[in-house]
Amino acid sequence: MTTLPTIGGEDQQLAELRNGLFTSDLSVDEFILLRQNGFSAKGMVVGSSIYHVGLQMMRWSESTEIGTLTAAMHEARELALTRMLQEAASIGADGVVGVDLTLQMYEGGQGVLEFVAIGTAITYDDAPGTLVLSNKAPFSSHLSGQDFVKLWKSGYIPTHFSFGVCVYHVAHASLRATMKQAGANVEMPLYTQAVYTARELAMERLQAEATSWQATGIVGTSIQVHNHVWGEHAIEFLALGTGIRPHGLNVAALTPPSPVLSMDK
Repeated sequence: MTTLPTIGGEDQQLAELRNGLFTSDLSVDEFILLRQNGFSAKGMVVGSSIYHVGLQMMRWSESTEIGTLTAAMHEARELALTRMLQEAASIGADGVVGVDLTLQMYEGGQGVLEFVAIGTAITYDDAPGTLVLSNKAPFSSHLSGQDFVKLWKSGYIPTHFSFGVCVYHVAHASLRATMKQAGANVEMPLYTQAVYTARELAMERLQAEATSWQATGIVGTSIQVHNHVWGEHAIEFLALGTGIRPHGLNVAALTPPSPVLSMDK
């Protein structure tokens, strides 16, 4: 995990912790369920990065990845997530649940985006510090409190909220091809191939990042598609998911959730 200077929030969080006060975005049900399973909320943690996303000139007739934009969209999100985890570590958290990763556009200039990562830091009361990762970073997950507990009871723990990014330029169809397609039901092979390739690149990068955080699998995977400010032919594919691994903590004593209702009286 990249080491970054701490930006905002730490003094306030530490003061709240000393006073026994925490903040969270957990629902009442999530909070109670976590407490019943030995976890305490430490506080809401936030990481932010305001980033200027540059431009890259492309040939209109060529479908290819836009490397400059891919790198920018990945780095900006990574900065926000890393700062969120640093804030969680500063208040002694084992991990962060319910992570939400968003971006906000500002009118201050085209291409200026704020990337924000926010979640609730938690700790395992029976053995604080035992669930942090091998690099001493807290784990992170976009799973809800309910899903986190299901995972925990089944013998697994999140490693890292991972993602893969690909910004891809879809070639413009020629005037002749456009005229042939007018009024007809026909596949658009340029778009089909470009979208397929970009989606596969995003998924491969998600898997590689999860592996680098010692995950044995990924749950809750989704793929988001955005155009942002680049126009209809530049498309961002964002693959998101939570990496998981076995936690090995007295698994035999845990009662895994069952989707089958017992008929015994």
